[in-house]
Amino acid sequence: MKGRECGEPPRETQRIDRLLWMLRLAKSRSAAQDLVGGGHIRLNGRRIVRPAQVIGVGDVLTLPIGAGVRVIEILSLPPRRGPAEEAQSRYRDLASVSQQAGAA
Repeated sequence: MKGRECGEPPRETQRIDRLLWMLRLAKSRSAAQDLVGGGHIRLNGRRIVRPAQVIGVGDVLTLPIGAGVRVIEILSLPPRRGPAEEAQSRYRDLASVSQQAGAA
């Protein structure tokens, strides 16, 4: 078995292009595919280029947004593309967490 102990349930995952769209980090699924295909995203520190790459809870994504870079941890997978508040509750922005820790 690949990285799983016997009896463990399979890890829930979702394609990265779909996840970026559902979390409102990309305006469309094709825009998310372009972002991933261009090699601009890192998953747990590794560069990815396949829009079909699977993402799960606990994974850390590094992605360019606007003029900056965001580092987010996936807290839960969305079942739909809901309102922005719902989407934002599904991930934690690690850059703002580290900035707050540095300010203290």
